[in-house]
Amino acid sequence: MTTKLLTALLLGTSILGTAGMAYADDVTLNIESWRGDDLAIWKDKLIPAFEAKNPGIKVVFAPSAPTEYDAALGAKLAAGSAGDLITCRPFDKSLELYKKGNLADLSSLPGTENFSPVAKAAWQTDDGKATFCVPMASVIHGFIYNKDAFDKLGIKVPETRDEFFAALDKIKADGTYIPMAMGTKDLWEAATMGYQNIGPNYWKGEDGRTALIKGEQKLTDKDWVAPYEELAKWKPYLGDGFEAQTYPDSQNLFTLGRAAIYPAGSWEIALFNTQAQFKMGAFPPPVEKAGDTCYISDHTDIGMGLNAASKNADAAKTFLSWVASPDFATIYANALPGFFSLNNTPVKMEDPLAQEFVSWRGKCKSTIRSTYQILGRGTPNLENETWVESANVINGTDTPEAAAKKLQDGLDSWYKPAK
Repeated sequence: MTTKLLTALLLGTSILGTAGMAYADDVTLNIESWRGDDLAIWKDKLIPAFEAKNPGIKVVFAPSAPTEYDAALGAKLAAGSAGDLITCRPFDKSLELYKKGNLADLSSLPGTENFSPVAKAAWQTDDGKATFCVPMASVIHGFIYNKDAFDKLGIKVPETRDEFFAALDKIKADGTYIPMAMGTKDLWEAATMGYQNIGPNYWKGEDGRTALIKGEQKLTDKDWVAPYEELAKWKPYLGDGFEAQTYPDSQNLFTLGRAAIYPAGSWEIALFNTQAQFKMGAFPPPVEKAGDTCYISDHTDIGMGLNAASKNADAAKTFLSWVASPDFATIYANALPGFFSLNNTPVKMEDPLAQEFVSWRGKCKSTIRSTYQILGRGTPNLENETWVESANVINGTDTPEAAAKKLQDGLDSWYKPAK
């Protein structure tokens, strides 16, 4: 063999080897999610930002229908066909996947130090020793209002409960607007935008929530019954036929300008911005007296984990560390106003309504929904039963005391606090 031929063969082998290596390194990561509404944001903003900094790693966002996600994901995991990255619901749904060995332990993942213990709690084992999803966003509860209606009627934004009910009375007496848009047909609204919205001001946020888990407080205690007493007073302000009013009905009543106030979750912001033809503002749940400490439900809502069976674990961890970065937080929170970053690095919000919601973190104490951690595991399910009883109280078919007793009796039937 001539020297020239040998050189050519070696050169060819070298080129093929390098090309083969480059091809082998070109990894595609698939993301499982229930958030189909976010497809354009992932495709146009998030994925390009990541891929620009990480050549050789491609990412595909492949959502399922929200109502089908849990079952579809479970089937894919069982069949070994699930994506590399799993969008995580908070608390028990994801904890169950971790316990089954479907989600990898991410406790030592670079970037997880960017989150507080409260932010990580939704995706940790009960003892806090293992973290299995990177926190992505929370949603904040409060009230969105029609600024034009408030200006027309000369109403100032209420800070106390007395001011809140005085505003409702004024709106009702005028007759132009339904004072508040919320129905009870779908049940969950009454609990999520009602009880869990105003409740933290009564049970003092994390103090009350953790005391309930420890068995140091009960749902029949004054601070847990009082929010139902307030909810019962909402009935005259919800408009005719609210008992048959669905969640989309409530959204439409507000965005069409027919209702002045909307008990809200911040997830409504993007939709309301596209539909409402009037100026909007927001205020946190009013306190008893001016100057009282305020508490808000700043509920951990969405995270992302690693499929323990992924064949691309290293690339997936690179992606998850990026999800844990301030860069991701800034893009995500501004692309989805109303889904707020849980990252310790403050994110500057561009949307004025989102700015208003997130500003409450600076003056109020944050907590999460009282039924989500540990207390929603048994039967009867406290979360679902809270939906029913919140609607019953507003409808007037249960007294606040009766509702609280039913919930506590149900909890006592299966839950024994750890000693």
